[in-house]
Amino acid sequence: MTTLRARRRLCLSAIVLTAVSALAMTANGNERGDDMVVTYDQSQIVRLPRPAREIIIGNPTIADISVQGGNLLVVTGKTFGITNFIALDADRKVIKETRIVVQRDEARVVNLHKAGKRQSYNCTPQCNPMITVGDDSAYFGAVQKDSQAKIKFSEGGAESSQNGNSR
Repeated sequence: MTTLRARRRLCLSAIVLTAVSALAMTANGNERGDDMVVTYDQSQIVRLPRPAREIIIGNPTIADISVQGGNLLVVTGKTFGITNFIALDADRKVIKETRIVVQRDEARVVNLHKAGKRQSYNCTPQCNPMITVGDDSAYFGAVQKDSQAKIKFSEGGAESSQNGNSR
């Protein structure tokens, strides 16, 4: 019984510490309201007031940016973390400078923990396996292998259709 109470206190302490950290960040001026929040493995559009000549990304392994027509950017969350981007115009003046926070879609992802190993599932509206950084390596590898086989199968079907062959 004592162990259960100790665990509950530890969890409550972690929640309070997280809330205090969030308040401290706001007090320091690093408000999340200024951050661009991008969901892991998804993209978000950013429109600039004028065309960008150069885009600088702090850590391209966390987020990637592609320029579509000068002033339209597509930001894609690659892995969890925080980075930033700076957009410069032709005169090398800053158009926009923003922190990017890549986080998971908590509303639609379910994590299954078995013996300390995690498996992720996308549950909209039914649960299907997905791979996320931090999943058990055997599970990650199996889902990745199945996904690649499906892609290869689909591409083979597309090639046959383009050649006028049907299966």
